[in-house]
Amino acid sequence: MPDTLADDVRAPIESAIGALQKGSAAWSALTVGQRVTLLRGVRRTVAANARAWARAAVRSKQLSDDHPLRGEEWLSGPYATLGALDAYIETLDRIAHGRNPLDGLTIDRTASGQTRVHAFPLEGIDKLLLSGFTGEVWLTPGVTPGDARARAGLAQRSPADTDGGIGLVLGAGNITSIPVLDVLYELLAHDRVVLLKVNPTQDALVPVFEKALAPLIAPGFLRIVRGAGDVGAYLTAHDAFAHVHITGSAPTFDAIVWGTGPQAKRRKRENRPRLKKPITAELGGVSPIIVVPGHWSDEDLRFQAEHVATMRLQNGGHNCIAGQVVLLSRDWAQKDQFLIELRRAYALAPERPIWYPRSDERMAQAAEAYPDALVLADRLLVEIGEGDDPSALEQTEYFAPVLGVEQLAGTGQAFLDAAVAHANGKLQGTLGANVLIDPATEASLGAGFERAITALHYGSIAINTWTAFGFITPTVTWGAFPGNTLADVGSGLGVVHNALLLADVERSVVRGPFRPFPRSASIVRDGGRFTILPKPPWFASSRTAAEVSEGLTRFRAQGGVLALVRTLVQAMRA
Repeated sequence: MPDTLADDVRAPIESAIGALQKGSAAWSALTVGQRVTLLRGVRRTVAANARAWARAAVRSKQLSDDHPLRGEEWLSGPYATLGALDAYIETLDRIAHGRNPLDGLTIDRTASGQTRVHAFPLEGIDKLLLSGFTGEVWLTPGVTPGDARARAGLAQRSPADTDGGIGLVLGAGNITSIPVLDVLYELLAHDRVVLLKVNPTQDALVPVFEKALAPLIAPGFLRIVRGAGDVGAYLTAHDAFAHVHITGSAPTFDAIVWGTGPQAKRRKRENRPRLKKPITAELGGVSPIIVVPGHWSDEDLRFQAEHVATMRLQNGGHNCIAGQVVLLSRDWAQKDQFLIELRRAYALAPERPIWYPRSDERMAQAAEAYPDALVLADRLLVEIGEGDDPSALEQTEYFAPVLGVEQLAGTGQAFLDAAVAHANGKLQGTLGANVLIDPATEASLGAGFERAITALHYGSIAINTWTAFGFITPTVTWGAFPGNTLADVGSGLGVVHNALLLADVERSVVRGPFRPFPRSASIVRDGGRFTILPKPPWFASSRTAAEVSEGLTRFRAQGGVLALVRTLVQAMRA
């Protein structure tokens, strides 16, 4: 184990590890019912600290307290965490009372014959507020519905027989709920107490995390440390840990597993990883946005253009799941109209700092690779023309506000099949893919549409919504499409979230309404999905996103019908 840390840095880390070693035995001794009680305590402390959490996140990302995009930090921080806690509590409560986590859920087969668990919505409030939105978890081929039920619950099925030891979580630096959600998954799916090392970009959140997660910290089930790369290297080499989980980049993953420099290349070539313990990872990628041509109204064109702009610009583009490459039909009669609306939506979205470390360098790389890109203050729009080389756009996860547009031939099924093949074969990574299609066109494609979705090899697929909706939905899963290896890690290994604690996961598919309320009322006759949700609060163009996001978080935390009604009224003004 490397010994390069100063004593005043090493000592608190070793103290934290010692506390976790004691806490591991206490955690293993808890019944599932006692774990439910513990999680309810965590829920109360997260709710009590939600405002402090959101405000700290806003400031850490260089936004003002009245910035129009501050609502992003409510949804992607405390709201996402509270939703996950509620879902885990429900799963563990079922197990504690001798029930299966999948009791009452619909389990059927996809068109390809795979077992599919209908995992969202499960609560009445979600069926109302997010009407029109659904989530499915597809299991790997060959797994039966009986297998799904038998294995649901993972480590919580018999925790007394499991000693997971200590897990190391290397936290993400971009979204504030990610480290907390990864901690919960280590605890509950794998039965490991956790040392969380936060990314330096989230150092300001540590005091909030310590208060919000105090019920886990007090008995020694969690410790939180700060530190840069040297601390991470010390921890990953430490023999106290049974497992490592990282949310980050492929180069960081490779440095952990193989080391750096010429020796790392030799280790990888000889399949001799430096890391001797299991590792899981979520590493991002280049996400496609497939726009299937159809007959869209002017309102459809405008709404979906704002949707695409949001997929790139939320959180300043500093997202592993940010949409990066729009795949558009060059033969679509409305292509030019859509591009006009996209340029407009992309230009008019509120400006914000490019705050994530080195994202300015990646912006400069994109500008150098595509000197004809449309420069719009803090963002770039790259429209690949005839003779342009799209490889940089397709193989570089910019992690910055860089959006590209590529045009492919065909319409209907021919275009969709070509777009799926292009996404699978040309774009780096397999974390998430987005598909926009109007109900009439989807109906006209029939079984061909389902075949195309089956052929789209991504761990999260969003149809008429953004894959970030899958991220924030705790009962579906989050992770790369299976098949990556230590030597070729792609978008990562394993899954997280997964509050139903499902085994044998292949992917999750989330679906949303093509049109918002009130236009959703007329779409039903075309086979579309009705929703009471107007423009979603996560849209960058929403005028009331901050108020609605805060209101929804407070409702999730505290309930209250009158407060919810006020929030819905605000939402109608979006």
